[in-house]
Amino acid sequence: MVRDPGLEELVRQDLGDQPGLSEKPMFGGLAFLLNGNLLCGAREDGMLVRLGKGNDAWALALPGIVQMVMSERRMYGWVRAGVEAYGDDALRCRLLDAALGYVLSLPPK
Repeated sequence: MVRDPGLEELVRQDLGDQPGLSEKPMFGGLAFLLNGNLLCGAREDGMLVRLGKGNDAWALALPGIVQMVMSERRMYGWVRAGVEAYGDDALRCRLLDAALGYVLSLPPK
């Protein structure tokens, strides 16, 4: 995979100066971690968002958002937002806000 600097910058701007936020190259893109827990990722093929198991149905019902699959394994609680979804500023922020809410409920690593 190839990184997407434009998407990375959008995610940085949307997340702002959230305490505990860090970045790490992973999964062929750039991962954003919060207190050591994976929050989301930016790759050429879309934005990966961690919503938590059982918290992703609303997102999967929207156009341009699918279940994340890695090595033919469905990653429940994770979604992949294509350009048509993450390109919508309000939807991208809604996804990231939901991810923040979930990841902030996890113990720090």
